[in-house]
Amino acid sequence: MTDLGFRMHAERTPNPDSIKWVLGDPVAEAGVAASFDAPVGEDVSPLASRLFAVRGIVGVFFASNFITVTKESDVDWQDIAQDLVDAIKAHVDSGRSATGPAYTQQSSGPAGAVEGRIREIIDAEIRPAVAMDGGDVVFAGYREGRVEVYLQGACAGCPSSTATLKFGIEARLREEIPEITEVVAL
Repeated sequence: MTDLGFRMHAERTPNPDSIKWVLGDPVAEAGVAASFDAPVGEDVSPLASRLFAVRGIVGVFFASNFITVTKESDVDWQDIAQDLVDAIKAHVDSGRSATGPAYTQQSSGPAGAVEGRIREIIDAEIRPAVAMDGGDVVFAGYREGRVEVYLQGACAGCPSSTATLKFGIEARLREEIPEITEVVAL
C-alpha cells in the first residue's frame, strides 16, 4: 500500500556535495534548526542518527520542513539517494521528534543594541534567503566591528560560501549598521 500523505522532493544547492530534501510536513519543531558535522546518537537526534548511518554522509542540517544532507566528495548521489529517502521516510513514519532529549540548541551569543539589530536582519532577511539553498546562518557574536556567524547545512563547505558571506551577509549588515567592519564564519 502506498503512503499518499508522505511528500518529499530533492533540490540541488550551490554546494555540489549537499542536497536539500523538502518535505510536505514539518520535520522539526518551530524555531528549531539543528546542524551536525559528525554522527550523533538517537538521544541527540534520531533523524541525524539515521542519516549518518548512510555510507558517505558527513553533515546533516534540518529546520522546519527541510533536511540538508552533505556527502563526501567521492560518493555519488545516485549510489546513496534511495538509502537517504528510506531513512527520512522511516524517521517520518516513526512519529518521533527530529531532536532527542540530549539535544541542546547552539547559543547565539550575548545581547546588546547592535547585536539585537544584527539578529533582526539575519533572522528576517538573511536566514530565509540562505534556507532556500538548504543552509542556515547563525549569529555567534559581535565585538569591535566584527560579526561572527556559523554557516550550516549546504553553506558549510560550499564553494560559494565566501561570496555569500562577503557580498551578501556582510554587505547587507554594513548597509544597516555602519560600525560593522567585517563578517567572518567560525
